[in-house]
Amino acid sequence: MKIILAAPRGFCAGVNMAIDSLDLTLQKFGPPVYVYHEIVHNQYVVNTFRDKGAVFVNTIDEVPEGSVLLFSAHGVSPQVREAARARNLNALDATCPLVTKVHLEAIKYAKAGYTIILIGHDGHDEVIGTMGEAPEAILLVEDEEDVDKLEVKDESKLAYLTQTTLSVDDANRVIRRLRERFPQIESPPKDDICYATQNRQEAVRILSDDVDVVVVLGSQNSSNSQRLRELAADDGKPAYLVDGPADLSIENFSNASTVLITAGASAPESVVQATIDWLVEHFDASVEVKQIREESVQFPLPKPLRAFAAEVRAK
Repeated sequence: MKIILAAPRGFCAGVNMAIDSLDLTLQKFGPPVYVYHEIVHNQYVVNTFRDKGAVFVNTIDEVPEGSVLLFSAHGVSPQVREAARARNLNALDATCPLVTKVHLEAIKYAKAGYTIILIGHDGHDEVIGTMGEAPEAILLVEDEEDVDKLEVKDESKLAYLTQTTLSVDDANRVIRRLRERFPQIESPPKDDICYATQNRQEAVRILSDDVDVVVVLGSQNSSNSQRLRELAADDGKPAYLVDGPADLSIENFSNASTVLITAGASAPESVVQATIDWLVEHFDASVEVKQIREESVQFPLPKPLRAFAAEVRAK
């Protein structure tokens, strides 16, 4: 068997920043550190931090007054921030800057009197946070059928935004339908779908043509990982989204001579390597890395952690 290892893959800049933030917060304040929702959508990462003393909560009421709280990479609504202040929590913000960008765009358009069409997945943490910035001004659509059902008061004051982890192809289909229905609709100056999501999708789109099976490392609740699996499946390839090799079976690779491995933006490289090792053990696999894009993006830590991070690095 030959393994094609996609590059780029795995952690993006936002995930790296969020994970570093939680690790440093645990070192600085000691456990327990409370985290609003999962720090990133990956079970391996979440379980690793849970073992270190992180406590993941779904409501602010679960956090004892005066405790240390970290907001996850997916962002939160103003209502959550206010609830944290009301409980006198020491709140640190590990929201991905690309998610913050969408929040700021929502605020800008809402203040200008626009109706905002948000393209995203109902119930996703990022969507909940974005809609919380201007709930009276935002309408959520998931697909073209939702666009057809839209009713808006003023078609001359419309704008659209997108969840950062969508499939580029799916988002473009919805955007085309929006432009067909509402030719004057405005868009943000720069795409909302994040660079890492686009790069990982591009790699799968290019590399899946030459393989028999595609393995995506990532958790089932990871939106960007699901999109990678769907992209490969749409290309007609058997595609598996797994947390690690324990979720695979020999039968997944019957008659497969070439396998593409990639990882969603919240999946650690350790599970990629564990999966490679499993395939090497069972199929005597060899590995070839194929680099589609170079990535060098880095995001700064939350301000309250920067000085402490410098101290840790100096030791």
